[in-house]
Amino acid sequence: MLSVLALPAFQDNYIWLLAGADGAAVVVDPGDAAPVLAAAERGLRPVAVLITHHHADHVGGVDALLARFAVPCYGPDDPRIPAAATRVGDGDRVPVPELGLDFDVMAVPGHTRSHLAFHGAGHLFCGDTLFSLGCGRLFEGTPAQMLASLDRFAALPDDTLVCCTHEYTAANGRFACVAEPDNPVRDARLAEVRAQRGRGEPSLPTTLASERACNPFLRIDEPGVRTTLSARLGHAPRDRTEAFAELRAWKDGFAG
Repeated sequence: MLSVLALPAFQDNYIWLLAGADGAAVVVDPGDAAPVLAAAERGLRPVAVLITHHHADHVGGVDALLARFAVPCYGPDDPRIPAAATRVGDGDRVPVPELGLDFDVMAVPGHTRSHLAFHGAGHLFCGDTLFSLGCGRLFEGTPAQMLASLDRFAALPDDTLVCCTHEYTAANGRFACVAEPDNPVRDARLAEVRAQRGRGEPSLPTTLASERACNPFLRIDEPGVRTTLSARLGHAPRDRTEAFAELRAWKDGFAG
């Protein structure tokens, strides 16, 4: 039996642990070593580290963890990734024999040019590409690249657990309500999020089925989203890429 744990870090980051019954755990995007070391004191035993992209809040704790635990580390083929990481790319498989599973590596450029996601055992560790009710900013990639990356996620099974690395759900929900005003499933999701956060719990992981039903960035073809985009553009989007680009640019400047 596997369990997934979100360790809070910084202002709104999560470091993810996927652990077996004996405490063996995969660590994903450790921007800070301290929360992982604290979890180790409670009995969790890191057996591998996965890195989705190079940003400091995702890799800042890697060197300290590898100095403490002699475990393999996997990340993108990018010089900005810590040197000790084994470089992996799209279509590779990362074995974690201690948990009896492999992760499929997915190249998902958009937020950064070398961003990866790791999918295995029904869990998607998607870094800053997909957020609940939102998606990452385009710091290095193009709208077409990010849309293609999100389309890859959308094709995964409904019950995939989406493990995003920031607690952005409530804020993203405010934009989602404007981008697609009439979505009762989304409204129910936001009510659930308010209850979770009120109890001091993460709003994550979510499921891919929920994101397809609620997240405007995975609903770019839905009439409700297209109607609001047409009103903003003054014409119907010429294609899916233009629709996505306008939605992402709108979100970048949204202050609601």
